[in-house]
Amino acid sequence: MASVKLEDCSPTLRLNVNIKDEEEEEKTGKSVYRGDRVETFSTSREQQQKDHRATRSHNCPHCKEIFPFLSKLKIHLKIHTGENPYYCTDCGKCFTKSQALTVHQRVHTGEKPFSCSDCVESFSQLGSLKNHQRIHTGEKPYSCSDCGMSFSRLDTLKYHQRIHTGEKPYTCSDCGKCFIKSSALTIHQRVHTGEKPYSCSDCGKSFSQLSTLKAHKRIHKGEKPLQFFQMS
Repeated sequence: MASVKLEDCSPTLRLNVNIKDEEEEEKTGKSVYRGDRVETFSTSREQQQKDHRATRSHNCPHCKEIFPFLSKLKIHLKIHTGENPYYCTDCGKCFTKSQALTVHQRVHTGEKPFSCSDCVESFSQLGSLKNHQRIHTGEKPYSCSDCGMSFSRLDTLKYHQRIHTGEKPYTCSDCGKCFIKSSALTIHQRVHTGEKPYSCSDCGKSFSQLSTLKAHKRIHKGEKPLQFFQMS
């Protein structure tokens, strides 16, 4: 059988070999020479991991990401390899982490284990609960470096910053119009498809946007319709 040099292998394969060597080293312990004495590390796995974290960083061969833990790098590599070993039996959607699958399955089960102590709202993810709680506390920890405006959510800040940069990464394939948010593109595409998924329970009239339906319902309640503007 012909021998294969490690340097001739792909970056991912070489990295996997290094990871296996490093994991074996963690399991068996290693000897380190310090002057005229030898210190053998065969202590608990936790102590060995602490030693490795302090002295090693793990670089992704495909991008500039650096990780202090091998386990984190392994999960990250699946982004490049396209490996998604955890799949949903209800819809077939695949995930790189089992935790992500667990969270996703709550879409099907309707489970919302995280409840707000200030109101009756419940959420399927802890992060969603934390974002919601800022409504009660008024906390806005994310600030725009360009104008100083503050936000309760990081993703809202990112969308806002595109106002300053002019970035509109979401493009309509039918007319070429560009948008700041993917949700704005989805709403816009209904102009082309004619889709109107929001129906009034009082008169049956349908609308392409939920906000338009809410404004329409005020007519049935005898309230003055609200004026609103659609942002691209």
